Amino acid sequence: MIWWCILALLLIFIAIVLVRTLRFTPTAQQPPAPQPVSVNGPRAVSHLAAMIRCKTVSNRDHSQEDAQEFRNFRALLPELYPHIHQTCEREHIGLHGLLYRWPGQSSEKPTVLMAHYDVVPAGDEAAWEQPPFEAVIQNDTLWGRGTLDTKCTLCGVLEAAETLIEKGFVPKNDVYFAFAGDEEVAGDGAPQIVDVLEARHIRPALVVDEGGAVVENVFPGVSAPCALVGIGEKGMLEVEFTVHSRGGHASSPPPHTPVGVLARAVTAVETHPFRRKPTPPAAEMFDTLGRHSSFVYRMVFANLWCFAPVLDLLCKKQGGELNALMRTTCAFTMMQGSKQSNVLPPFAKVGANLRLVGGDTMDSALSYLRSVTRDPEVEITAVHGMNPSPYSDTSGEGWQRIKTAIGQSWPEAIVSPYLMIQCSDSRHYCRISDSVMRFSAMALSSEERALIHGNNERISTQKIADTVAFYQRLMLLS
Repeated sequence: MIWWCILALLLIFIAIVLVRTLRFTPTAQQPPAPQPVSVNGPRAVSHLAAMIRCKTVSNRDHSQEDAQEFRNFRALLPELYPHIHQTCEREHIGLHGLLYRWPGQSSEKPTVLMAHYDVVPAGDEAAWEQPPFEAVIQNDTLWGRGTLDTKCTLCGVLEAAETLIEKGFVPKNDVYFAFAGDEEVAGDGAPQIVDVLEARHIRPALVVDEGGAVVENVFPGVSAPCALVGIGEKGMLEVEFTVHSRGGHASSPPPHTPVGVLARAVTAVETHPFRRKPTPPAAEMFDTLGRHSSFVYRMVFANLWCFAPVLDLLCKKQGGELNALMRTTCAFTMMQGSKQSNVLPPFAKVGANLRLVGGDTMDSALSYLRSVTRDPEVEITAVHGMNPSPYSDTSGEGWQRIKTAIGQSWPEAIVSPYLMIQCSDSRHYCRISDSVMRFSAMALSSEERALIHGNNERISTQKIADTVAFYQRLMLLS
């Protein structure tokens, strides 16, 4: 009798799983009406090339920057975009910040379009196939530091506005362009711009910054391109693990040297990852993209009530972006010990970079690390960090506007919210807006995404034009 009951329960379970899977299909949606736009592609490429030639490499110590290069960039913009500078109000805020206001028919629901014009160092320039700051155009591709991150975005915003102003277009609501020159070093540019907007009681209906892109093969079982729009960001915490000793000669070591003690602590943390914490962005992403997955994956995402532990186990073993969406991560990145192989170090240090998922804080993450290591010899201290950002609403007008513009630009793409695992300047705008979206208006392959902050950063000329077209469509909806 018991076996018959077990069999009946198993059949009921299978039936529930299959029914939920079969009902877990893409939501029927009316595709947005096409919005033809006019893009002067050669002009956009030429203007972006001029921006790339400005070597705006930022540094946390501003005295180490080439201030003239930043001045050259700011002076370049009026030359490239005369109509914008005749129509819009421009302010220089702080050291590098630029804020433009394009007056609309109303100031009730303003839009803020963000970008940053500083770049990271090129590294070993000899390792580049083309010089990083000469903006070489070869085989319909523009090479140079900043082509992807994020001078292309800045160029796309200004090219779109310049074209629309030339045609006499006036937006329904004010549009602000907010450009920082110290994003790569987490500088004060964006917070200072937000301070100005907040003091003027400006509450943007939509803020758009860099973030997700149109990508492929990033979600299990989904072959169609996905346009990922970040509606929140993970927090960040830099941590140091330190062990002190008396030092001495390596010929007579103690049972565990400071390096050995640290190795034990590192192993403990890596073998006990942070617990899974579902977040609204991840839940919305699973619900949106899971409906487009192959049958097996669709079964998993339709029935997370029972398959979540299996998914969690796979993510912990494989790591990568999907795992990072689900939990706080800890990456050990730096080590310091003795300067000589036959000398015991008086102290050893390991640096780690944590990315905090919603529900965790800097304090709770430190407590977890200490509970896992359980070693009084290991001192764990926070160096620098920030808590996770609030999440933006996907039911409001701001989300619908960016979704529509994406659908008009990349009609084949599935638009989905996601949790941005990196940090950006946009988090500061959560102070003044409930609709902060993170989307880099480009279709990027995995190879192209790997070029960001790496050697041989480049972008095709067609994708430059696509970025301009997207921002035109977004502005027409503003």
